Amino acid sequence: MRLLAAILFWLALALPSAAQQSSPSVLIIDSDRLYTETLYGRRIEADLAEQVSAVQAENDRIAETLRAEELDLTERRPTMTPEAFRAEAEAFDEKVQEVRSARDAKTVELQVMRADARSRFEDQVQGIVANIMLERGASIVLEQRNVVLSVRTANITDDVIVRVDAQLGDGSR
Repeated sequence: MRLLAAILFWLALALPSAAQQSSPSVLIIDSDRLYTETLYGRRIEADLAEQVSAVQAENDRIAETLRAEELDLTERRPTMTPEAFRAEAEAFDEKVQEVRSARDAKTVELQVMRADARSRFEDQVQGIVANIMLERGASIVLEQRNVVLSVRTANITDDVIVRVDAQLGDGSR
């Protein structure tokens, strides 16, 4: 019984260190970190943030213009006939709805641009991940959020970030 306990104890100590010394056959990557910590991902997000800021500034200008028009209509109301006011109010409401639709479309366009840019990023990075997988003799790479438990050496995110920065830079080449 003591011999069995000694063997089990030795295996418990020996196996984790042996597992960490050899390359794992399953590797792990944190795609979100990869995107947010590479030069390429940061450049994409900076470009998109610039566009979002420009759209927001445009939205603010349009909103200010609409507020001024609404205030003008409200101030003129006492001097207008009910029919004339109703016609202008309906025209103003229609204009507001058109502007809102155009602004919503612009927001959707930005979301599509972000998704497309992220997809292009992932397509370009996939080859780098594949090379690391092959170099380490692994057979699969899993997303970090799908992993419950792993050895530290299975996570290749830091290595991929270094290679992406070295090979792709900020992605503008």
